Amino acid sequence: MTRKLSYVQAFNEAVRQEMAVNDDVFCAGEDIGAFGGVFQSFAGLQAEFGKRRVVDTPISEQAIIGLGVGAAVTGLRPIVDIMFMDFICVAFDQIVNQAAKLKYMFGGAATIPLTITTGGGGGLSAAAQHSQSLEALLCHIPGLKVVHPSNPYDMKGLMTACIRENNPTIMIKHKRLLGMSGEVPEESYEIPLGVANVLREGKHVTVIGWGRMVNEALTAAELLAADGIDVEVIDPRTLQPLDTPTIIESVKKTNRAVIVHEAVRFGGLGAEVAAQIQEEAFDYLDAPVGRIAAPFSPVPFSPVLEAHYLPSVDDIVAGIRATLSRPGI
Repeated sequence: MTRKLSYVQAFNEAVRQEMAVNDDVFCAGEDIGAFGGVFQSFAGLQAEFGKRRVVDTPISEQAIIGLGVGAAVTGLRPIVDIMFMDFICVAFDQIVNQAAKLKYMFGGAATIPLTITTGGGGGLSAAAQHSQSLEALLCHIPGLKVVHPSNPYDMKGLMTACIRENNPTIMIKHKRLLGMSGEVPEESYEIPLGVANVLREGKHVTVIGWGRMVNEALTAAELLAADGIDVEVIDPRTLQPLDTPTIIESVKKTNRAVIVHEAVRFGGLGAEVAAQIQEEAFDYLDAPVGRIAAPFSPVPFSPVLEAHYLPSVDDIVAGIRATLSRPGI
């Protein structure tokens, strides 16, 4: 049966259903117990499963990830929460040098079924230390799988896949999407990691985005449709591993590509996607690959400045028009 849930409720339901069928699954993080987490991602779970399986931790991100790594390598399936994505930097040694590398260091004998969840993205006037999009840092590390859902349906299916995965996964929950409502089946289901979704088919240009930017791109596509511009929109859903074949197939059809992400443009994941497109589909391109992203600056606190800083529907529309106006290569 399908009914509507919010993005955060879909996350919560995925966790609840996996905890109900697998006693090895437990959660740990700051204020996730009786309070349910700063964004209510874990609301009600401690009351249902008890304090031994929904653990309030000290304010120590390095210890939280270390706890998760140790529990995972000894046979449990921990879900450890880092409240804001910015705070993963505090635990980068545990994430990069332990979680990501243990399987390799033990010749494949170690299993690390660890899920790290965190809140990413701007739009809440949470200032420079609570608003970043750092997915490019994580995708650069061999051994990690990085997931970034754009809607409630994908959130539940991808979170279920993360919990069941036998390698470290990082689930990025976009803070501005937490209240987004959508149809979500009641039963448990899994969306395979590494499989993109073509949300809108088109013939003039391919737009690739993730997280909140997927929804902004869909809105831009609808606006452009009024002018006869047919935009194909692809949501990778999983950023590492990236479903490059789906992206390349689309670009070979439309002959133009625009990538949009909320992170800083320089060194962003969009540059990697653009590089893969030019490596595998250069002969099909009728214009250079376009990129729409944030400027090289910390995220501003001021709501007016933050709105100007983050890519908008208008920015995406302008970027698509600019790509379509470029002469063929």
